[in-house]
Amino acid sequence: MADAAPRLRSYVEQLLGVPFPLRVRAWDGSLAGPPQAPALVVRNRRAVRRLLWKPGELGLARAWVAGDVDVEGDLYVALDAISGLVWDRGEDARGLAETLRDPQARAAARGLVRLGGLPLPPAPPPEEVRRPRHLHTRHSDRRAVSHHYDVGNDFYELVLGPSMVYSCAYWEDGGTLEDAQRDKLELVCRKLALRPGQRLLDVGCGWGSMALHAAREHGVSVVGVTLSQEQATYARKRVADAGLADLVEIRVQDYRDVADGPYDAVSSIGMAEHVGAERYLEYAETLHRLIRPGGRLLNHQIGRPPRRDESGYAVDEFIDAYVFPDGELAPVGSTVTQLERAGFEVRDVESLREHYALTLRRWVANLEDGWERAAGLVGPGRARVWRLYMAASAVAFERHRIGVNQVLAVKTPDSGASGMPLRSRTWN
Repeated sequence: MADAAPRLRSYVEQLLGVPFPLRVRAWDGSLAGPPQAPALVVRNRRAVRRLLWKPGELGLARAWVAGDVDVEGDLYVALDAISGLVWDRGEDARGLAETLRDPQARAAARGLVRLGGLPLPPAPPPEEVRRPRHLHTRHSDRRAVSHHYDVGNDFYELVLGPSMVYSCAYWEDGGTLEDAQRDKLELVCRKLALRPGQRLLDVGCGWGSMALHAAREHGVSVVGVTLSQEQATYARKRVADAGLADLVEIRVQDYRDVADGPYDAVSSIGMAEHVGAERYLEYAETLHRLIRPGGRLLNHQIGRPPRRDESGYAVDEFIDAYVFPDGELAPVGSTVTQLERAGFEVRDVESLREHYALTLRRWVANLEDGWERAAGLVGPGRARVWRLYMAASAVAFERHRIGVNQVLAVKTPDSGASGMPLRSRTWN
């Protein structure tokens, strides 16, 4: 008798103490759960063993990346439904131990062991990386950047589209992803009040899109720095093809090693999330040192809401192991505080939370439309990592579990003359 799906649902509900919101389709063809809900497809017994050995987010992520589980139906609906049950709980050994004090929960756990077969821990998928012993050194930062970005520019072209901008777009009146990314770059330039002849430092320049836009549209001289050799090679070719080599220089360089200031402005778009709690003040002080008095910084950074037991930064198990090792998210208030401690005067904070959800959904659509090619470029496991990462992030932005903010700051001189207009949001 094919009964793995109803047994799985029953055991999981006993362990969680709440109804499981998805259907379950098991390896034996059985199906159980709400008929209108998306289905969690459990393809083999190994998936059960992964969840037994790593209950919570990391176990489920390993099963997904390895292809042991999948979703039939709307992936966003499925992720939203289970995020509060699994994704947000993480892995808490003390919590699991407390759960297993209940006789019914212990019986459910034994049932899962029998259902999963021999309880040997499956090896993690090869796409998983181990967290380094020492975080945010120059070596560990280069390693983290290489893991995330040096997977082939063709893959990023497929996902990001022609704009090659890997950060939140700015959606005004519909339009294409490319329109929205161009509008975001222009918004950054207007906030920085860029003028011909100025010098701009673009920290974490990616594939050069911000540098190209600022040089082409505003006539500024740009230095872009990245730790990714593949990004730098791609960006330099774009600069040469655009005929802007006299205005744009792309370097493979750690921002901490930039020593040719002062700059009139600094843009940091989607980079500061990877600086880390221990290094954030150093990051802010380094940028403050590189900017001339009266110059501006635009810091575009993903953050999260604060918690009652606030400890500064938070690490996501799945993202840390598969997407961007060493990435840490902080509340926007912590970011503002650190920038002010470094000497900046913060003049404006704008949330683009909903904009990032829209951006991620477009990236997921690009990936799904080109799935076979994507899997051929980076491997099925890495492609599954990106689909889960981007879809789950879209849901997180939509539900205000994370956000993204543009913080505009000025290196105000001793005279107090910030150079800002009385009505600051002239860029709108």
